[in-house]
Amino acid sequence: MAKAVLVYGTGISGCGAADALAKQGRKVLLYNDKPAQVDEELLALLAKQGGGLFCGNGAALLPEVEQIVLSPGIPLSNPLTDTAAASGIEVISEVEAAYRGYKGHIIGITGTNGKTTTTTLIGEMLETLPVQTAVGGNIGQALSKEVENLNADAWLAAELSSFQLEGVRDFRPDVAVILNLTPDHLDRHHTMEAYGEAKRNIFKNQTSEDIAVLNYDDPTVRSWGELAPSRVCWFSRREQLNQGVYLNGGNFMIAWDRQLYTVCHKKDLRVFGGHNEENVLAVIAACFFAGVAVEDMKKVLLDFKGVEHRLEYVMTVGGVPYYNDSKATNPDSTIKALEAFDGHIILLAGGHDKMTELEPMMKLVQAKTDVLILLGEAKERFYEAAVAAGVQDIRKVATMDEAVQLAHAIASTPQVVLLSPACSSYDMFKNFPARGCYFKELVAALPK
Repeated sequence: MAKAVLVYGTGISGCGAADALAKQGRKVLLYNDKPAQVDEELLALLAKQGGGLFCGNGAALLPEVEQIVLSPGIPLSNPLTDTAAASGIEVISEVEAAYRGYKGHIIGITGTNGKTTTTTLIGEMLETLPVQTAVGGNIGQALSKEVENLNADAWLAAELSSFQLEGVRDFRPDVAVILNLTPDHLDRHHTMEAYGEAKRNIFKNQTSEDIAVLNYDDPTVRSWGELAPSRVCWFSRREQLNQGVYLNGGNFMIAWDRQLYTVCHKKDLRVFGGHNEENVLAVIAACFFAGVAVEDMKKVLLDFKGVEHRLEYVMTVGGVPYYNDSKATNPDSTIKALEAFDGHIILLAGGHDKMTELEPMMKLVQAKTDVLILLGEAKERFYEAAVAAGVQDIRKVATMDEAVQLAHAIASTPQVVLLSPACSSYDMFKNFPARGCYFKELVAALPK
């Protein structure tokens, strides 16, 4: 009798993978360390194939398992997977499991910041092609679900976190995009070397037939160019490249194989900030190799309004604009948000502390903000770092409600109120979208 696959984790990715694998006829043991509840329909499907939901003692399941598929939230190395690997059981990520069941084309996107905006925009551009397209991975549904009904001509835009990439084996995208690398998730990866190695897995199986789209302006990513086994297409905001995608006089340019194309001007975009210009350059490069026409790129770019929770304009109250940047879950992301404004910022920051370095961010906070309002688990460490950087006006509050009320009480033209936490949300909210939505509700309820 065929052995089972153990899917570790009962979140979106785990349940999606379990569903897809069971539909392929495999016996699936959906496993979680702690008691969990999943959809009754999924339970019935698993039972039909001889599997089910199991919680608690995972080691007891290993004798009947030939493969473990990990949800992104489960580290590659943990007591259960270490025991399994020592017994010869293959351990892979959900992304790898999805890839093995898919025959179409893939643009894989990774980087510390900008993944969701870039992936969303690539997805919209791919829709201009006369083939099936989908967007998945670290955005929306599990990749396993997104690829279920796609044929060999399809194009998939896959947002890939370091968590998802650390467990790939054969994964090989046609186009691999690396946006940037700055400190993040060190509570899981421990070192920048390990974090970078996970990111580089995106191109490790590529060949000379494939393309790696890399950020020329990021020193670490630039150094990876010689490690890529594929053709490298650089993108740059700062340099006019002989070959690649770059800005020239504000125009987004493509130079490739002795051809030169102008896509559009940055002033025509609805999104703003240097980080979004970088994202757009990466999108143009990736979609160029997927066969998207330059004219179609331009149409999509001119219509694109950005992604929710990423420098999202909420509304203006009493002459003061409010921006929701809840997706800024690390200091570098908050730096990019601060750089998008001229100054006079009232910044709301703090949350679950990832123990990342704060000095570069706080230097910019000192230069750009009028008031820093801190909340969440991280507020004391953030406070100390802000004082050390010379930030003058720092306030500490207990809740998001207090933070918004305080910002409203002190804000006046020409200031802006910016939620850009530089932290994950798990101390106070389920996730960053829940945090951003709550912030927007509070702003909408302010007296006009």
